[in-house]
Amino acid sequence: MKNRIIILLSFLLLTVISCTGDFEELNDDPNRISEISPGTLLNPIIYGVASHNAGRSDAITFNLMQVSLPFPSISGGLHRYDVSLGIGNSSWNNYYKWAQNIKEMRNAAAEREDENYKAIALTLNALVYANLTDLFGPVPMEEASSAEEGVLYPKFNDQETIYNTLLADLEAANELYNLSEAMVYETDILFGNDVEKWQKFTNSLHLRLLLRLSNRTELKVYEKLASIINNPAKYPVFENTEESAILKVTGETPNVSPWGRPQDFRLSTKVASFFIDNLNEWEDPRRAVITTEADIDGEHIGYKGIPSAYEGSDSQFEYNASTFNIEQVTNPMNIFLLTYAEVEFIKAEVAQKGYISNAETHYKNGVSAAMEQLGIEITEAYFENPSVVYNGTLAQIMLQKYYALYFTDYQQWFEYRRTGFPELPTTTAMENNAVMPSRLYYPSDLAIGNPAGFDQGVEMLGGVDDINVKVWWDK
Repeated sequence: MKNRIIILLSFLLLTVISCTGDFEELNDDPNRISEISPGTLLNPIIYGVASHNAGRSDAITFNLMQVSLPFPSISGGLHRYDVSLGIGNSSWNNYYKWAQNIKEMRNAAAEREDENYKAIALTLNALVYANLTDLFGPVPMEEASSAEEGVLYPKFNDQETIYNTLLADLEAANELYNLSEAMVYETDILFGNDVEKWQKFTNSLHLRLLLRLSNRTELKVYEKLASIINNPAKYPVFENTEESAILKVTGETPNVSPWGRPQDFRLSTKVASFFIDNLNEWEDPRRAVITTEADIDGEHIGYKGIPSAYEGSDSQFEYNASTFNIEQVTNPMNIFLLTYAEVEFIKAEVAQKGYISNAETHYKNGVSAAMEQLGIEITEAYFENPSVVYNGTLAQIMLQKYYALYFTDYQQWFEYRRTGFPELPTTTAMENNAVMPSRLYYPSDLAIGNPAGFDQGVEMLGGVDDINVKVWWDK
């Protein structure tokens, strides 16, 4: 028995010794990423940001901007400007999560001296931080995503500093692109590794962010916009819908619809009267793509919505109002980040202000492109409608831009805050004195998680964390 035990122990000891010789090799798991590359991070960032944006369009922008509303809803609700304290938590957490990944991507690109990926990282960073600061006002940026450097309670930056940084980054990104150098990593899901399209995205975003500052007259924003628009050789921007930053969700895992249950997209939801009434007046072909027809006892009565912030009981509506077409969120689908249509409406506004020419041409290009991004081919007869014929006003440009920005994260709301257009109806059932909110509350746990930073942000806002405090550019 003793001999058998000795032999067994000797065998086990030899086995351990022989295994330890290959221990490091065995722990090098071929199924794990041993080194981060810019390409490793790019597609998850694109998909993560885009899918979050689509969800927030539905949950927040549609309600604030009278695209849709929950029904039944006899009281309260975001469409009545009933803004909850935690409504911004999701965007705060998601955008900072992806900002951390973008920072890692930028560092990886710098280590490899890959200028194209550095430019892309700067662009995506600007996309994320612009939305963050436009939602809340002052936010952490310079010290954000720095936990590994020991910064656990990042300081807040004022919005002017953030915008100056983002605009400088986009200017730098445009200079970094090397069209003769291929993107060497896995094909990206937004532009298929087309460096030229990425550069156009950068400069198109530059136009968006510059325009956001148009009320700061001391910045001479329209002159800066005109200088970019008039120099396409240096600052190429989107020139057609095919070039747009539109994520084509294929339905093949992991690039799938953010709506795991597409039926939830229109569950207890109706299209708002304001949104659909304009389309009816224009005899607009987008109706059939975006909405269903209303009906009474199963008989179609055309496209008809429910007024946002309606007063009285649900029973006053004796028809089954239009709701969303579910195909918009069913695989395959599109998620809009920044489109050629938006670029053309930016140009139309700059022209309407007198800084470039051909305002009507840009207006019509924007309208046509807004149709095209929904798969609709517009006819010239559309522009013969008296309500559509270009009348030279900013109000008309912004009303059509409102439809071009349909399903583009928070952009309808941001543009409304900047311009006051489109003119949205109000009711006595609205809360907040029927005044459109100017920002969201800071996350509900921020005062506990980063009290010094929270106090900084509130001080920059004028001493109160309130939805009616206007951010720096909204003056």
